[in-house]
Amino acid sequence: MSQEQDQQSMVKVVYVLYLVSLVTGGLTAIIGVVLAYVYHGTAEEPMQDHFRFQIRTFWMGLLYAFIAGATIPVLIGFLFTLLLYIWMIVRCAKGLSTIGRNQPPADITTWWI
Repeated sequence: MSQEQDQQSMVKVVYVLYLVSLVTGGLTAIIGVVLAYVYHGTAEEPMQDHFRFQIRTFWMGLLYAFIAGATIPVLIGFLFTLLLYIWMIVRCAKGLSTIGRNQPPADITTWWI
C-alpha cells in the first residue's frame, strides 16, 4: 500500500470515527481528532486539507455541543443537539464523498457545512 493510499484510508477512518461518536457519546471523536493531528503534519495534498477539515470539525462540534448542552434547561438545547447531529453527518458525508474522488473538501474554513 502506498503512502497516499495509507493517508486516504486514515482520512476515511477519522470520518467514520466521527460518525460513530454520534452513538458512543464522543469517545471515538477524540480518537479521531488525535489521529488527524498525528497524520496532518506528514500528509500530502489533498489529504492534508481533509485532516485540517476534520480537526476543525472536531473543535467546532465541541463548541456546538457545549452550546447545546448549556441550553438544554431552556429546552432549545434539544433542537441544537439535533442540528449538531445533522451538521456532523453532513460534514462527514461530504468529506467521505470528496475523498472518494481524491479531492479536498470544498470549503475547509466554513463554520457551516
